[in-house]
Amino acid sequence: MEDVGKAVGRPIPFASYLGIRLRAQGDGEAVVEADLRPELMNSWESAHGGVVMTLLDVAMAVAARSADPKAAGAITVEMKTSFIGTCRGLLVAHGRCIHLGRAVAFCEGEAHDAAGKLVAKATGTFMVRRERPGGQDDALPRGTRVSP
Repeated sequence: MEDVGKAVGRPIPFASYLGIRLRAQGDGEAVVEADLRPELMNSWESAHGGVVMTLLDVAMAVAARSADPKAAGAITVEMKTSFIGTCRGLLVAHGRCIHLGRAVAFCEGEAHDAAGKLVAKATGTFMVRRERPGGQDDALPRGTRVSP
């Protein structure tokens, strides 16, 4: 497993800071994980809600991206998360793209602890960004090249 940004070929500094690793991606699905270090916990010694949401956001965005071979990335438009349980140790999120349109993907995700206990569920809408001919990514300013 490697850093999620390195794995998808596009830096995601906040995900790297959190230590999010990519376990698997493809066919509109993705699995990511992170070890819950002390600085990622809340005052109750459980995963901070922002960390859980970020893991779900990344899992769903990578799932959306993996549903389209021409996708250069996916940008969150809207997201809803329901917190169900607490978590310590390892947090794992599975994202699924349930519908991919021309520019928008609808996704769902679940986060579990290492024992498989459900921690949170989420849904999200993502704008799928595609690379333009000549290496131009439609998410970047004109003239910016994406390294192969």
